Amino acid sequence: MPNEADLLTNISDSGLRALANIALAPALQSRLNDLLFRQSSDELSSDESKELDSLIGQVEELNLLKARAEYTLRQNVK
Repeated sequence: MPNEADLLTNISDSGLRALANIALAPALQSRLNDLLFRQSSDELSSDESKELDSLIGQVEELNLLKARAEYTLRQNVK
């Protein structure tokens, strides 16, 4: 369950809205899609597998940041 430590308190509402809508850069999203497709066909090299893991980590970090921004915005409304 989220708590006060999850709030992004030093960011304006417009900044929070921007963070809540952030997405992976189009070139990185395209690369991620390609790697995921190739992984499903067992066509990834070891380096590509590491790259895929890194991109997935970036997506996870973005999703956490987005969630914190959305949570903070909801708390600011109360």
